Amino acid sequence: MVSVLRFRGAPNKVGGGLAILRDRLAPDLAFTLTRRRFGARGGMEAEKTTYTFGPYKIDRSEVFYSTPLSYAMVNLKPVLPGHVLICPRREVKRFVDLSADETRDLWLAAKEVGGRLERYHEASSLTFTIQDGPQAGQTVPHVHIHILPRKRGDFEKNDEIYDAIDEKEKELKEKLDLDKERKDRTSEEMAREAGEYRALFS
Repeated sequence: MVSVLRFRGAPNKVGGGLAILRDRLAPDLAFTLTRRRFGARGGMEAEKTTYTFGPYKIDRSEVFYSTPLSYAMVNLKPVLPGHVLICPRREVKRFVDLSADETRDLWLAAKEVGGRLERYHEASSLTFTIQDGPQAGQTVPHVHIHILPRKRGDFEKNDEIYDAIDEKEKELKEKLDLDKERKDRTSEEMAREAGEYRALFS
């Protein structure tokens, strides 16, 4: 949907029907159609794309899904299998500072990624969470949604997951800031996981 608006002024390049999609098709369908045209399928566009997470550069091999405004990456310090992050491509510190298009795109991407990862990990639920600002536990100043596939018994008390996310955020920032050797997951492990998830969208 948001991608359609971006190309509204160039009907000869992408077809005059794209602008109509915004008004006539369900938002999810319009999003899916534009994702297929501009999504994370690799190719020359993916080779040229760079990703940042706050002040940090993210290796393309760790990104498994993208739209014109958002991207999904595997997590350096996952709390559970399938714990990933969805971020706006533009570096935006707080949720309230996202544009309306970015907000829609971010949540549609989260819906798409969450649904596929839940099935892939044979989970029964999903946790979506945002730590918006330092007092909320945000350690990297770039809006991001945590997505975690959930199974019965993955935490003794269900809400303990929020403490675990908070702790992993702090550890993640320490590792990124200090550029320490990764002890939990190597770049190769993360790239391999991203490759598995990338295949879910091809």
